[in-house]
Amino acid sequence: MTPVSLPFHEHQRQELQRRCFLTQSTTGLGGIALASLLQRDGAASGHGGTSGHGGISPLATRQPHFTPRAKNVIFLFMAGAPSQLDLFDPKPEMRRLHQQPVPASFLQGLNDSLIKGSARVMASPRTFTRHGQCGMDFSDYLPHMATVADDLCMIRSLHTDTSNHDPAQLLMQCGVPRFGSPSMGSWITYGLGSESQELPGFVVLLSNNGPGDIAGTSLWDSAFLPAPYRGVTFRSQGDPILHLASPQGYTPRRQRDRIAAINDLNRLRLQSQPDPEITSRIEAYELAFRMQTSAPELLDFAQETPSTLAGYGIGKVESDTFARNCLLARRMVERGVRFVQLYHYTWDDHSDLNTKLKENCDKTDRPVATLIRDLKQRGMLDDTLIVWGGEFGRTPMNEVRRGNSPEKEGRDHHQDAFTMLLAGGGVRGGQVIGATDDLGFRPIKDPVHVNDLQATILHALGLNHEQLTFRHQGRDFRLTDVAGNVVLQVFE
Repeated sequence: MTPVSLPFHEHQRQELQRRCFLTQSTTGLGGIALASLLQRDGAASGHGGTSGHGGISPLATRQPHFTPRAKNVIFLFMAGAPSQLDLFDPKPEMRRLHQQPVPASFLQGLNDSLIKGSARVMASPRTFTRHGQCGMDFSDYLPHMATVADDLCMIRSLHTDTSNHDPAQLLMQCGVPRFGSPSMGSWITYGLGSESQELPGFVVLLSNNGPGDIAGTSLWDSAFLPAPYRGVTFRSQGDPILHLASPQGYTPRRQRDRIAAINDLNRLRLQSQPDPEITSRIEAYELAFRMQTSAPELLDFAQETPSTLAGYGIGKVESDTFARNCLLARRMVERGVRFVQLYHYTWDDHSDLNTKLKENCDKTDRPVATLIRDLKQRGMLDDTLIVWGGEFGRTPMNEVRRGNSPEKEGRDHHQDAFTMLLAGGGVRGGQVIGATDDLGFRPIKDPVHVNDLQATILHALGLNHEQLTFRHQGRDFRLTDVAGNVVLQVFE
């Protein structure tokens, strides 16, 4: 099967053909407008406009490579890296070794003299209990997520390539640990388009949780993919997008005429200079106008039942936005948004782990469990893939550089083993994939690299990660770079 071919992505020969067409044909722009209108009305080609020609919207729905399990993704990104050892991966042996030096057998290959000289095992003080028919382990900090254990696939053997926040977050979201590559949401909307005409295909929601360790807008950038595939950041309070509201005194009709005049000028420019970015700008203006009506309605929870709001915890802690963002995510996928990314930060608990970890769990535990149940009740969980996790894990030793005050210890960054959760979207719930050694230091069964996780997410959406490519600077790029294997056990 050939790689996905989308608007604006033709090779140089095709670009020359389009220049010729646009400059010589007096009806070219009319055809573009008509094709766009037909596509919106469902009268375009049977697969919703996968052609890379004719000016059809770059976010028009497109056929996947094969039959998908899921149509949408909600990625709940816990930036800063939550401690898997205190939430998901109980280690009884660590209690026996608590406060003792880490056995040398676990430190082979390490060159960190600080760890080798003074690292001591820090057993988790948490109480773990088995939940659901599957008997999945959760700590006492996650009582609500534990109630949906049978819907969850827990991968305990994730590993990554770096233990610094920014590069590890970039690797998780963009496939490589460096700036300048498209994000996962951009790749997915590039491959599949969006089912929403009123909202972006890729939306980003940020928790109002203060400053944190996050690599910034590069985590949802489209990089060298065309601009329409970039993530659009929504605010959960006030105007969803700054400067989206019409200027004071403008009626909807006047605003419509204003946008039409701007786009007429852009189309005249496009006729003399066929630049894909001009087409992107036209699309952006049109989408922004439609969002002026749809976005406020999206943020209006008046139609939600009191029990639904209470289930998410909305109204209990007004200063925290994660609960609202989880409900927004459900409302977005209901309206056809392809990829919703929630960021909650920071989980970077180098010290005072017991207190800080509980604070973050208290804010996120109930909304995540309710989101899963809410989607399931509405018959949407089968079509929506939920991903929960951070950029790496935490060490089985306490963070000696931050002091050893009793009850104030923390854990350092750990790239070699961590846990992530999947639900919905064809995932077989109630299973644990992979295992780590007695200290949770390294995987000893079914290791899963970050690129493997990305290949698996794309597979759930019907996309072959090796075929979803984009030629840039003489090379075919993809989300998984030159690696990645689908973890079929997730679905079996």
